[in-house]
Amino acid sequence: MMRVLGGLLVLLGALLAAPALAKADPGRFLEYEAVEAAGLPTQRLTIWLPPGYDRGDRRYPVLYMHDGHNLFDPAKSNFNKVWAADKAMLAAIRSGQVEPHIIVGVWAQGKDRYRQYLPQSIYQAASGTPRAAMDAMIAGPVVSEAYLAWLAGPLKQWVDGSFRTRPGRDDTAIMGSSMGGLMSCYAFLERPEVYGRAGCISSHWPAADPRAVGEANPELIRLWESWFDTRLGRPAGRRLWLDHGTATLDAFYAPYQQAIDARIGARGWQKGTDWESKVYEGAEHEENAWARRLPEVFGWLLAKQR
Repeated sequence: MMRVLGGLLVLLGALLAAPALAKADPGRFLEYEAVEAAGLPTQRLTIWLPPGYDRGDRRYPVLYMHDGHNLFDPAKSNFNKVWAADKAMLAAIRSGQVEPHIIVGVWAQGKDRYRQYLPQSIYQAASGTPRAAMDAMIAGPVVSEAYLAWLAGPLKQWVDGSFRTRPGRDDTAIMGSSMGGLMSCYAFLERPEVYGRAGCISSHWPAADPRAVGEANPELIRLWESWFDTRLGRPAGRRLWLDHGTATLDAFYAPYQQAIDARIGARGWQKGTDWESKVYEGAEHEENAWARRLPEVFGWLLAKQR
C-alpha cells in the first residue's frame, strides 16, 4: 500500500512540475553577424524564437525591432541596460492577450545610426533651421530608404523563408525608440502593405539636436503634420502606438506629438482602437523607461486579432 501511495505521490509531483517547467522555457536566441545589405553598412541581427518554437509546426507572427543590441542582453548593450523585450513578450503571452511572436532585433550601426534611421522623405522636405540641424548630425548620405527597402524586402524574405512565420501584413509589426521610433513610423507609412502594426516609442520628433532646432519648431511641426496627412491613409485593420515621457530628451516631444495626434484623428483613425498615444509622466529617454512600459505596449499593439 505504501509503495502504491509513494508511486502516486511521485506521479502527482511530476504532473505539478510539468507546467512549471513549460513556463520556465525562456525561448532561444540566434545571432547573425556581418549581414550584407545593399547600399548599407554591414548589418547584424539578434533573433529570439519564442518558447515552443522547436516543437511542432506552428507558424508565428514577427516583430522587427531597431537597436537590436539594446533589446535583450545588457552585456551587448550601449549603456548596460536593455528593453528586456523577450521578458516582456513572455509576460504578454502569459496574459493571454498576445500570441507568441518571433522577435528580429536589427542592431544599430554606431556612427551610421542617425543617417540610417532619419526618414528620407522628411530630410528631403526639410529646409531652414531643421535642415541645417539635420545636416550638422549626418556623417554621410541619408540611407533610410535603402534601409527600409532592405527591411521590407530581402530581410523579410529571408526571415519568412528561414523560419515558420505568418508573413502577412497583419502578422508583421515594427518597433523602435527615439530615432528608431521615427524609423518605425517611416516604415509604417511608406510600406502599409508590409507592416500592419508599428510601435513608435519616444520618437525623436526634433529629428536632430533639439537645442539647434528650437522648442516646438513650427516648420518641423508642419513637416510632420503633412507627412502623416498625406501618407497615413485609412486604418484598414492596421494599428499604431505612439508615446513619450516628460523628462530628459522626451521633454521636447509634446508639441510635436500633439500636432501629429490631431492629424491622425483627422484621418478617421479611432483612438483606442486603431491607434494610441500615451504620455508617461516623469519617464526619461532611456532603456529602463522603455522596458517598464513595454508589456503595456505589447498588450495593446500586438493583441490577438478580433
